[in-house]
Amino acid sequence: LTAVTLVLVALPFAVARTWLAALGGVALLAVLPIWGQALQNTPQGDDLGVVRLVQPNAPQHQKWDPRFAAGFVERQISFTAIPNPDVDLIVWPETAIPYRLDIAAPALDQIAAAADGVPVILGANRAEGGRFYNALITLPETGLPGEIYDKTHLVPFGEYIPLGQLAQIVGLRSFAARDGYGFSPGAQVRLIGTPLGNALPMICYETIFPQHARAVSKRPDYLLQITNDAWFGTFSGPYQHLQQARFRVAEQGLPMVRVANTGVSAVIDANGRVVEALEMGQAGYADVTVPGSKKRTLYARVGDLPVLIVLSLILAALFWAERRN
Repeated sequence: LTAVTLVLVALPFAVARTWLAALGGVALLAVLPIWGQALQNTPQGDDLGVVRLVQPNAPQHQKWDPRFAAGFVERQISFTAIPNPDVDLIVWPETAIPYRLDIAAPALDQIAAAADGVPVILGANRAEGGRFYNALITLPETGLPGEIYDKTHLVPFGEYIPLGQLAQIVGLRSFAARDGYGFSPGAQVRLIGTPLGNALPMICYETIFPQHARAVSKRPDYLLQITNDAWFGTFSGPYQHLQQARFRVAEQGLPMVRVANTGVSAVIDANGRVVEALEMGQAGYADVTVPGSKKRTLYARVGDLPVLIVLSLILAALFWAERRN
């Protein structure tokens, strides 16, 4: 915590000039060091294993183009097939294959054959009951989909139209997700089993929500994000998304495996440091050892409660000062 931070935090109390404000200031100064300690470097557990990050670098304007789409799948298969007996898990990015899951069997067989017994995790669209889902799929050596996680936090106007069901009432059926237009959210956030342990899956911008990482009762062994940041181009968006992922890691004290279509793919340790990365605009793969987790952090246990308490004290102090004047 810097002196500047303490001055900015203490400013409302100095303005209020009441005993309640002073009490709030003392409470705040007691909480902040504890909060900061939760983000300090602490020892990590044993390494979880070796993961292969597969980054195809498919530009958004070509990703779904039939003239290029199959080539990007072949590129990922070629990266997958490079032998390394130490690799425990192979991860492809969000919507890594341009085929809906129910018609993707030939591609899945090729992927499983290339992986040669190593499980693969990849992103794909799927349909069920007339609805469509943006999904993460585990693919064992059989080539048949294993566990499936459907994205729960959808992008407004990108993956669905807000209030689309109400629009259906006036005849605008093309806005209603339940009629097959746009994506539907998954039922719940849950853990999936992998060779590296239990992973908390995050698809694309689900990583920006702190509550997503706290949505399961059992603590995962690591965080797993697959994303298609090609939507952001090559400017600041992909880098901002990476930094948001690092925040989730530091909050939870858990490592993260992050695979992005065009970059930045990375393994992040439990202190929020990037262990190794595939940079923006680079097609390739990287075999990276995933570090272990830290002890459960204060934020992982109580979430935003300390911040809410501090803000409540500030508001109470300001309200009291206003009543006294």
